Amino acid sequence: MQIESLIRAIPDFPIPGILFRDITSLLCDRDGFKSTVDLFVDRFRDAGIDAIVGIEARGYMLGAPVAYALDAGFVPVRKPGKLPGQKYTEEYALEYGTNTLEIHIDAIEAGKRVLIIDDMLATGGTAAATVRLLNRIGAEVAGVAVLMELVDLNGRDALPGIDVTSFITY
Repeated sequence: MQIESLIRAIPDFPIPGILFRDITSLLCDRDGFKSTVDLFVDRFRDAGIDAIVGIEARGYMLGAPVAYALDAGFVPVRKPGKLPGQKYTEEYALEYGTNTLEIHIDAIEAGKRVLIIDDMLATGGTAAATVRLLNRIGAEVAGVAVLMELVDLNGRDALPGIDVTSFITY
C-alpha cells in the first residue's frame, strides 16, 4: 500500500502560498487508512503507552484508532471554547499565524506515559504547545508521532529532547 499516493496536495490553502497536505482521501480509503493506523501501532506497540494525545482535528482521526489498538486511553487537545471543564491553555505559532490549544486539567494522571499524535509536523508550534500542556499536567511525554513532516520547516527544533517519529517526509 502506497500511503503517500493517497494524500492530496492542495495549493494555496488555507492561505496563498501554503501547500496543504490533505489526508481526507487517505482516510476514506479502507486499505490506506488501515495501513496508516498500522504504521503507528507497529512502531509503538511495545512502548508502554498509557494514553494517546490527539491534536484537533486530524490528530483525532489517527490517534483514536491507535489508542484503541494499543489498549490506551485517548485524550483530545482542543481549540479554544470546546472543552467544558477546567483546562490549561497554550498559545502557539503556526507557519501562517497563531492559535491556542487547551486540555482538561484532569485529563491524564501525573506520571502517565503519553504519545502525541497528529497528521503533520511543520514548524513544530502545535506539538510544542501540546508538550507544554502535558508538562503542566505532569505526564511523561514518550514522543510525538506524525504521519507527515515538512523537514524544511525544522519542526523538530521546537521539540528538544522529544523523540519524534514521522512516516512520510516532504
